[in-house]
Amino acid sequence: MTSICFGMGAKLKKKTEEEWIALVAGKLKELRKEKGYTSYETFALDNGLDRKQYWRIENGSNLTLRTLVKILAIHNKEVSEFFSDL
Repeated sequence: MTSICFGMGAKLKKKTEEEWIALVAGKLKELRKEKGYTSYETFALDNGLDRKQYWRIENGSNLTLRTLVKILAIHNKEVSEFFSDL
């Protein structure tokens, strides 16, 4: 398994690919819930996302940067802001 380093100033975090995917998936799920959606399906449909694809993303399937940027735009978040506390 590959380790990926993600620098945050002087702080350097090493995580495996699977750990990063789980963190991203969990944070997207958190953002959805903060927006008041208890259902991934309702969130996806209300925001023009494919519900099956969104379910896969929240459950740790790989996603494209394009899809991540689209989801973050729904939450009014920048990519840098999203990753700042991971």
